[in-house]
Amino acid sequence: MAFPPAFLDELNARNPIEDVVSQYVQLTRRGSNLFGLCPFHSEKTPSFSVAPDKGIYYCFGCHKGGGPVNFIMEIEGLDYPDAVRFLAKRAGLEVPEDAEYRSAYKKQERLRNLCKEAARFYRQELFAPGGQAARDYLVRRGVSSQTVSRFGLGYSPDAWSALLDTMTKKGYTNEELLDAGLALKSQKGSCYDRFRNRLMFPIIDVRGNVIGFGGRVMDDSKPKYLNSPETSIFNKRKNLFALNVAKKTKAGMLILTEGYMDAIALHQYGFDCAVASLGTALTEEHAQLLAKYTKQVVLTYDGDEAGQNATRRAIPMLERAGLQVKILRMQGAKDPDEFLKAYGANKFQALLQKSENQAEYRLISLQNKYDLSDDAQKVSFLKEASELISTFTTPVEREVYATRAAQAAGITPESMLQEVSRAYRRRTAQAKKRRERADLDVAGQQQPKEKGLRYDNIKSAVAEEQVLAQVLKEPALLPTVKLLPEQFSSPLLGKAFGLLLQCQRDGRPLSLGTLEGDFTPEEMNHLSAVVRRRDELVSEQALADCANVVRDAYEKSLRSGEDALLAVQQKLRTKKGYGG
Repeated sequence: MAFPPAFLDELNARNPIEDVVSQYVQLTRRGSNLFGLCPFHSEKTPSFSVAPDKGIYYCFGCHKGGGPVNFIMEIEGLDYPDAVRFLAKRAGLEVPEDAEYRSAYKKQERLRNLCKEAARFYRQELFAPGGQAARDYLVRRGVSSQTVSRFGLGYSPDAWSALLDTMTKKGYTNEELLDAGLALKSQKGSCYDRFRNRLMFPIIDVRGNVIGFGGRVMDDSKPKYLNSPETSIFNKRKNLFALNVAKKTKAGMLILTEGYMDAIALHQYGFDCAVASLGTALTEEHAQLLAKYTKQVVLTYDGDEAGQNATRRAIPMLERAGLQVKILRMQGAKDPDEFLKAYGANKFQALLQKSENQAEYRLISLQNKYDLSDDAQKVSFLKEASELISTFTTPVEREVYATRAAQAAGITPESMLQEVSRAYRRRTAQAKKRRERADLDVAGQQQPKEKGLRYDNIKSAVAEEQVLAQVLKEPALLPTVKLLPEQFSSPLLGKAFGLLLQCQRDGRPLSLGTLEGDFTPEEMNHLSAVVRRRDELVSEQALADCANVVRDAYEKSLRSGEDALLAVQQKLRTKKGYGG
């Protein structure tokens, strides 16, 4: 993003990294740095650090890092330009936009406004004569008028161009309707409405923007549910239905359901903490998004095999995001909507309070796979159960669930605990071997975590890292480093060094935050790791030695290239009979 350098410098100055981060993370000072629990991954011991003097954050656990803009990109799920705008608004700065990016931003704003207008159109159509079937459906499903209004439900007419005609009259183009996922193009090149004869569910992001739609068909057409495609404003992997409402809940949890109607029914019955995925399986991005708004998630997926599989897949993802996971087992109904209609809110609340933690759920699910009256199956159950219980974190958990498994199979708790202990020792021994292999891989430890940034010359790259870290720590040293960016073996480190030289020439601050717009988040993660790893200030002689290592490696690579070229030339001469 080509924001003016002077504006970016002012933006960073008015948004100190410690102030920005402390709005999301509780920080405690340790010396010159601040530490807290990482907001990007699950951890119990703080490994997330903020260095105010360097203007960066870095997590020693998940290796994410950067300056204020990068942090906002990660925590708010924004792209670079919008993260800049977010921080500008926070600091009361006006954003100077060049024509190219103003155009891109305006295009997204147009699409968001188009989706908002489409939601209004669908809502009007719900109450028009043609929406009678949709209104009857809502009555049959017990959806109140207040709930219809709260979620902005609507109806797409059973016509080929009803939305298209209305939106073009408002000044939107066919291309914009295609870009927003509201229209499709026929083989002959004409456009028509994507959603026809469907009950419409607007999908609203956490900032209140309509970004897409889900549509439930009113006849026997397929598919039964149709969702907006991925667009520049809608990513189903990073959004959840009803989170814009549920994020304000005081319930202390979020209930994750499979479908829109389940989430809507829960809200109608007073459970204002329900959300649903958008026609896709739960993703790591969903888990991280949930972790921004709660510490506990209750899974209420259907009790059929597909629902059980979805639950098993979701548990580790949610736990990796630092969430406490509970599972609600539905009895007498296939989903929350059906249960609420049959038994009411009080019974559901009782069910909610009895929801199992993930350990209980996984053990019971495992038990249900086997016929424990058969000795062979009993042995298989105990073997698999011991492996499962060995993964539980604390000795208390392992003892409690080992005892339960023993009782279910009719053996002594002591025998089961022995099996669990053996499985646990095997697991820890394997983990220790993996750590030892990693510790022995000295060169591998120097490599960037991102494979696309791997170093070709470790010796030179280590020296390049030291040079870069030192000039960022002590900018006055930069003129003493007689290196050119092209002499760096790592393109990433060379680019960063070249940009620092340019910053010095322009009189701009020498910091990683100044460079954020020139690198991807993955590149910023690595540059932040370099700065934190090479934190100690070295002598000028040591810095000069590092520069010599870089120069020597560069000159050697040039000689190798020349030798290779000469060898090729000699081979050609010999082949043509010119002799040696």
